Amino acid sequence: FSPKNRQDLLNIFYTILNNGWDKFSFVCDLSYKDCTSDVQAILDSPTILSDINNFVHPYNTYNEMHINMNNFGRIDVTVDKVYSDFDIALIEAKKDEIENNVLNDSMSLLEKIKAIHDYIIDTTVYDSNASFDSTSKSNTAYGALINHTAICGGYTDAMALFLYDFGVLNYRVSSSEHIWNLLYINGQWKHLDLTWDDPVTNTGENMLLSKFFLISTSELENLNVADHAFDKSVFIEAN
Repeated sequence: FSPKNRQDLLNIFYTILNNGWDKFSFVCDLSYKDCTSDVQAILDSPTILSDINNFVHPYNTYNEMHINMNNFGRIDVTVDKVYSDFDIALIEAKKDEIENNVLNDSMSLLEKIKAIHDYIIDTTVYDSNASFDSTSKSNTAYGALINHTAICGGYTDAMALFLYDFGVLNYRVSSSEHIWNLLYINGQWKHLDLTWDDPVTNTGENMLLSKFFLISTSELENLNVADHAFDKSVFIEAN
């Protein structure tokens, strides 16, 4: 934890988030003259830390990250997490209830994933007003599982929590406007987008689609649907 280059810095920020640490401090190596300026550049980037956020467990994701730096190269990091302990306790209890009611031991992994996909969509309404409500939790699994209203972040986090329970390696993929799940199953990386499988209709009719259920990157691109243009240099598993 004494970075010597920019990649070391990125690794440290990932390690902080991935381990769920609220506070952490490190000191730049004396040979790394651009350390503090590189830290500032990372903080000033609109995407770098949010991209790192997509590779960690939802409960460890940050809402805000505060950085203090001194002239001796000491970096103090404080993480304000998206999920509180109270949120997590309620979500975990609800998740256990859902798994007990929706799943059974005779199901294959694929069947379990489909059952949770369908459950979340059937019990969740897309929150078209979320951007106007600063107190809304629709961008989190709390919104999807507890309040039953969500935007893409809520659908994605909720699905990710069940995938972690199933032991499925998964990340979240984001474009400038959207976020969805990417998971490794049967030796392949597949996309899973619950938001687009739960379309908003003019009539208010509840719809359940499977158009974006475990599709390849080429299949996703061939659908040519807005908001799915992601950075393949970041999400290299999806190449």
